[in-house]
Amino acid sequence: MRRPPVRRQVLQGLALLPLLPLLPLLPLLPLLPWLPGAAQAQGVDLATLNLQRSNGALLLDFAVRLTMSRTVEEALHRGVPVYFVAEATLYRHRWYWRDERVARVSHHWRVAYQPLTSTWRVGTGGLNQPYATLPEALVAVSSSAGWKIAELAQVDPDSRHHLDFSYRLDTSQLPGPMQIGLGGQADWTMRVERSVRVE
Repeated sequence: MRRPPVRRQVLQGLALLPLLPLLPLLPLLPLLPWLPGAAQAQGVDLATLNLQRSNGALLLDFAVRLTMSRTVEEALHRGVPVYFVAEATLYRHRWYWRDERVARVSHHWRVAYQPLTSTWRVGTGGLNQPYATLPEALVAVSSSAGWKIAELAQVDPDSRHHLDFSYRLDTSQLPGPMQIGLGGQADWTMRVERSVRVE
């Protein structure tokens, strides 16, 4: 014997009673990804950035933490190479005009998956190094020690200097068809910038 429709609706309503205390929390649902323990969003976090003077040169040590989006990881697993760029620009302060650019250097990395050998390759400066996993490959592209920025002779001891540093995923080097419509897509936006004073 079938239950009357009215009674069925009452029973369904009773099943929702335990959820009533949660109703005031509904407006907070969009904030859940930022709560502790939630999944970490993709991006670049700057872990260290240190300048030092050694052997007549101004040297930079940096390290970043990379968290890839699922979209970028899928592209990598399909054989699409991804490029990362670190840039550092040294400026001398001028009170009467724009700061003078003293030196500018950049470092490029290429990360690619090799399906035939199931290995990851990191290329930089014409050299390629194989890695067994993607996390190992990302560690290789996320830091540099003793990176020469400028000769100390270029740093005027009587002037103030600062260094602008940036690290990013370079979408301009992706295959042409993939670049269409990438502008402003959060999945492909990985960038960090920092400015430090040269002591």
